[in-house]
Amino acid sequence: MTGAPSDLPSVRELLSHAVDAVGGTEREGQVRMADAVDNAIRTGEHLAVQAGTGTGKSLAYLVPAIRHAVESDTTVVVSTATIALQRQLVDRDLPRLARSLKKPLGVEPTFAILKGRRNYLCLHRVHTGVEDEPEDTALFDQFAISRIGREVKRLHEWSSDTETGDRDELVPGVSDQAWRQVSVTAKECLGAGRCPVGDDCFAELARAEAGRANIVVTNHALLAIDALQDYQVLPDHDVTIIDEAHELVDRVTSAATADLSPAMVTAATRRCARLIDADIVDRLLETGEGLALMLEDALPGRLDVLPDALGGAVASVRDAAHACLTALGSERREDPEEAAKRKLARSALDDVHDTAVRLLDAFDDDPADRKDVVWVTGDRQGGSPRPPALHVAPLGVGGLLRERVFGTSTTVLTSATLALGGSFDTLARQWGLPPQPQRTEKAAGSPGTPGSAGSPGSTGTATEKPPPSDSDNGPRWSGIDVGSPFDYRRNGILYVAKHLPPPGRDGLGTATLDEIAELIDAAGGRTLGLFSSMRAAKQATEELRDRIGHPLLCQGDDSTSLLVNKFAEDARTCLFGTLSLWQGVDVPGASLSLVIVDRLPFPRPDDPVASARQRAVEARGGNGFLTVAATHAALLLAQGVGRLHRSTDDRGVVAVLDPRLATARYGGFLRASLPPLWPTHRPDVVRDALRRLDAAAPA
Repeated sequence: MTGAPSDLPSVRELLSHAVDAVGGTEREGQVRMADAVDNAIRTGEHLAVQAGTGTGKSLAYLVPAIRHAVESDTTVVVSTATIALQRQLVDRDLPRLARSLKKPLGVEPTFAILKGRRNYLCLHRVHTGVEDEPEDTALFDQFAISRIGREVKRLHEWSSDTETGDRDELVPGVSDQAWRQVSVTAKECLGAGRCPVGDDCFAELARAEAGRANIVVTNHALLAIDALQDYQVLPDHDVTIIDEAHELVDRVTSAATADLSPAMVTAATRRCARLIDADIVDRLLETGEGLALMLEDALPGRLDVLPDALGGAVASVRDAAHACLTALGSERREDPEEAAKRKLARSALDDVHDTAVRLLDAFDDDPADRKDVVWVTGDRQGGSPRPPALHVAPLGVGGLLRERVFGTSTTVLTSATLALGGSFDTLARQWGLPPQPQRTEKAAGSPGTPGSAGSPGSTGTATEKPPPSDSDNGPRWSGIDVGSPFDYRRNGILYVAKHLPPPGRDGLGTATLDEIAELIDAAGGRTLGLFSSMRAAKQATEELRDRIGHPLLCQGDDSTSLLVNKFAEDARTCLFGTLSLWQGVDVPGASLSLVIVDRLPFPRPDDPVASARQRAVEARGGNGFLTVAATHAALLLAQGVGRLHRSTDDRGVVAVLDPRLATARYGGFLRASLPPLWPTHRPDVVRDALRRLDAAAPA
């Protein structure tokens, strides 16, 4: 990627200009990161950057990315895991940066946001296309039908006003059922050339704008779809920047997961009912009913062996779907409405057929060589039972990422949490990169020491691509930890309640609940409780709400965003919740001085994907628990601990009520993954510190 010297200002000059323009201050970690990203772009060597909260990492990667895009007249793709970061980049960071860099670059950089086609209104479906079939659950629910009808009417009216057709711009939003009436997936789309309103297609306009932009912001799911599919989704680009990279593997795994249920078969049947011979359609309908009967007898959980009866039902679905596809024939010259119906039918049949094939193929290989894991879900109990279904997911995505992401563009991966156990190797293996990078740099005061806690191994591949081996040189990459502007040891305490009993399966014990109450009392409220399950969060809420003397909110009482706002506005308020709060709370200041973690966040023992990945590592002689379960816990724990420090002035305590963090052999690996808070096991020291913080906090 090296070339002739450029007339443009250097990255450091542009960064300094940008920081001045937004009224910020230059930070050492930000400068180091910008230099590292610039070097990666120039040399083509992939880069992993751990940048703690407060580093200003968005600016650190956007400035060199923009410079490269302008200089080379090309596009750089920035992928995020969350909508919140997408919105921050597109609504705040990029507009300010584009304005500030216009003069030194001699041109104003351009940017665009690109989402999957399903996120955009389809004008053909709005005006002339086919309606979606109602779901079985809504057939006899007149209230649901009237609600959906009102929402669809509103969408039709909105279609005349919107300039983007982007679902996220519709406020208030509508249900998924209503949105499906006016949108299509990429497989359902007629194509701009055949569609009578193709020239005005919102999705095509968004893609065209993205193709002209210097920076395109997208999400990990669309990045995965671009890698998985045979057709190109993202514009041509030579550099990819993956922010929130700690979530990349999970998001790509989710995008590569497929489902098969009797409801899917029924929906496909309805789609093709008027297009092909009734006898062929009836055969598909019957196989769906047969699948439902077999699933009724199947216990929820991972399938290591496919029962003959269930396998026969899946094979019947496969063959019947193939017969329908054959009868449907190839695309014909017909009016757009008929073409749309045929396209929707083909898409639904393809999904059923291809998933059935994949499910059956998953059991062809020797268990040690399998690429996919299969499991059954279904909750037949409770107030809202879920009908049973089959699912298939990749054991790993390293092979896919290695070939289709790292193999096609220079890639920068960044997050506040990448060096697990002090080493980048843990996540690098999951991404498909070889171990032992050529160069790993570490900032002073950063958590852990590279390689100090061992390096968990690979977890397999998502495709036919083999996993990287220790002897494989593979793509060149380096890792750098630029640290954080936060003085963690002076401003934060990591308290591990070593005296408590290990957590059990029967909910929170009396000693743990007493500990929570005493800590909250010392902190004067100001507490975020992060629980490993919704059951534990609700138990703690019910048992402590009348006991602690401070307002106590629990996730599920209202929308999460409203609860977080209430929590931030009243310093005495406490908020308890589960998974989304571990990564989704950004509350600086005195409203949050205590983070409580009830237990180490290992995946559930019956989690089908995690347990299958763990077993696959062990089959190759690796440490499955450390590679899969401990890595999952380290990522989530580091994210949870990161809720405490959101600004340089934040001070407080992270209280982990699971003694295993101090006593278990893997505790060192987990602690080396966390910011370097001052550690203690003494409850009296912690309570005194919390009382001092409460007394010093603004009224």
